Amino acid sequence: MANERLRGTLAAADLTKNGLAELVGVSAKSVERWLTQDRCPHPAIRLKVARALNQEETYLWPELLTGTRAANASLSEFVQIWPTRSEVPHDVWRSLMRQATTTIQVLVYAGGFLVESLDFVNVVRAKALSGAEVRILLGDGESEAVRARAREEGLASLPQRCRSTLEYLSEVTDLPNVSIRTHHTPLYNSIYRFDDSMLVNTHSYGAYAAKSPVQHLQRVPGGHLFGYYQDSFDAVWATGRPTVS
Repeated sequence: MANERLRGTLAAADLTKNGLAELVGVSAKSVERWLTQDRCPHPAIRLKVARALNQEETYLWPELLTGTRAANASLSEFVQIWPTRSEVPHDVWRSLMRQATTTIQVLVYAGGFLVESLDFVNVVRAKALSGAEVRILLGDGESEAVRARAREEGLASLPQRCRSTLEYLSEVTDLPNVSIRTHHTPLYNSIYRFDDSMLVNTHSYGAYAAKSPVQHLQRVPGGHLFGYYQDSFDAVWATGRPTVS
């Protein structure tokens, strides 16, 4: 079968078979086999091709997402786990925030600890003004999803805490590169992305987020976990309602 993704990406990049072959150091016949026989190059060459075309390897060769290769890549994405969010050192949060240069994304209900303990408002201000894109999703304090979580956890103040975090962040709502939305979806995981690093706080029925496990993930080409949680963030973002300052 032909590799139409590779063919289309080549066309979009205004590259010929010979041009790609020269860029990555292979013969034009090799490129022809990739295109017409859907042959998959060796890892080092795949990486060169992906970089030359500004695409993920797994987009150009989806078969990399199946079987042992995907499992090994996904395992490589896993950096560390803490049994509770409270045990994640503040230095880890601060380090990830400090290192972020292009992307900060947060999906929570209240996330009060960010603004109360980690100076998150000033972090958002500094990062946005330096060019990073900041997207924050907070729970809608009036939504049934938030009220249900409050009942499950015995935390009657949760809706007010959602509103309080939104008030804290009102200082940065109008900054360039900052988008804040409220959502009414069930929260299965809180997600905190800083460029290609991500902290995922899982949730269980009746358990506070602070007492639930946190995974530290690092994006790896061909891995599944980082993209899995990013897709979840994007799906909730699409349902979110922009805040009005």
